[in-house]
Amino acid sequence: MKKIEDYINKKVLVLGLAKSGVSAALLLHKLGAFVTVNDKKPFSENPEAQNLVEKGIKVICGEHPDDLLDEGFELIVKNPGIPYSNPLIQDAIRRKLPIITEVELAYKISEAPMIGITGTNGKTTTTTLIYEFLNVGNKKPLIAGNIGTVASDVARKATKDNHIVIELSSFQLKGIDTFKPHIAIITNIFDAHLDYHGTREDYVNAKKRIMENQTKTDYLILNFDHEETKQMAKFANANVIPFSVNEYYSNGACIKDGYLYFQEEPIVEVSKIVLPGKHNLENILAAISAAKLTGVSNVAIEEVLTTFTGVKHRLQFVKEHNGRKFYNDSKATNVLAAQIALNAFSSPIIWLAGGLDRGNGFDELLPSLNHVKALVAFGETKEKLVDLAKRKGIETIITVDNVKEAVPLAYSLSEPGDTILLSPACASWDQYKSFEIRGDIFIEAVHKLV
Repeated sequence: MKKIEDYINKKVLVLGLAKSGVSAALLLHKLGAFVTVNDKKPFSENPEAQNLVEKGIKVICGEHPDDLLDEGFELIVKNPGIPYSNPLIQDAIRRKLPIITEVELAYKISEAPMIGITGTNGKTTTTTLIYEFLNVGNKKPLIAGNIGTVASDVARKATKDNHIVIELSSFQLKGIDTFKPHIAIITNIFDAHLDYHGTREDYVNAKKRIMENQTKTDYLILNFDHEETKQMAKFANANVIPFSVNEYYSNGACIKDGYLYFQEEPIVEVSKIVLPGKHNLENILAAISAAKLTGVSNVAIEEVLTTFTGVKHRLQFVKEHNGRKFYNDSKATNVLAAQIALNAFSSPIIWLAGGLDRGNGFDELLPSLNHVKALVAFGETKEKLVDLAKRKGIETIITVDNVKEAVPLAYSLSEPGDTILLSPACASWDQYKSFEIRGDIFIEAVHKLV
């Protein structure tokens, strides 16, 4: 951890707790700041706040007081999930108070170089693949960010011998100042989180911030199969590394003659990769680019790609039983994610889908149902999905109460060579507290069946 003096005797407000807020407060306190934490959760129900008080940090709980900013703060560290439309944040903007997120702190104290990954889809898989490549390649990686481990906690432990592989959301990137990954990746850009950002332009601009502080000694890895990310190369100060599954770029990562290439060097045969789907080939090419720039060997990369079956709940291979393959894609909480999963297979699919009804339709899925031979629907949206399947001409359609019931029924409808796919196209909150719980129930039901 770097011994920085940026925050000595500075009055800093940490707005919102959760893991990142707690870590930011403790780090700033250690760095000599006068820290105040403000969280809406009542103090009596807030063990995190109670712990901070014990460490000598001022805590204001239960509300966001209207006059809070009158205390003369010089900086706000905002929980990424708090929108900029929040009245307190709007007041801070009017007062021209700097507002950052916790990843900015992590960058400032980190002795390790950072590999930053953002984009709409594929972030977690790409981040995990890079970590695995570097780990097998003996590069001492640490994983951090939006993937679940707080960046500043990881940065405190990192040394110059490590590499921090950090997944970054638009929420986090909107609040950076000097943050600069040595290697940055933008996987793709689609419409997302417009309820938070207000406009698509604001969302895209937040994603682009990953590259704004880079210099000619850094690298920017961009998806050249998507025109929007390809055009970002025009504004890059870093060395641009393209990746593409459709075109060949001698300076990037591509596919040719059945092999994955990086800068004209064959890395691994496509047929050896166990992770399914064209979209995952994009993620793999991006991850290979970062790994090769970090000095990872082809042997290490091939070892990972011939064994890595996916991130949990993201098109995760669960089991093969009597010729049927089971995949858990519970993270597919929207139509686009389900489209990607359905298009990943050429085998007949028994599709398990349904969940929270947000008022949307599913017509966009029609072109992706060509390999679906049966639908097992559940949740609030099951009737909408039944209607979709009928319009597609799918003959076998069954409704059930929940995922647990869906698994044995799906198996009974299947034949050797079929894929049994949970890809709900809906959030889980009508029946389950999270997509993780929904996916775990699916996995448990598969193992019970086997």
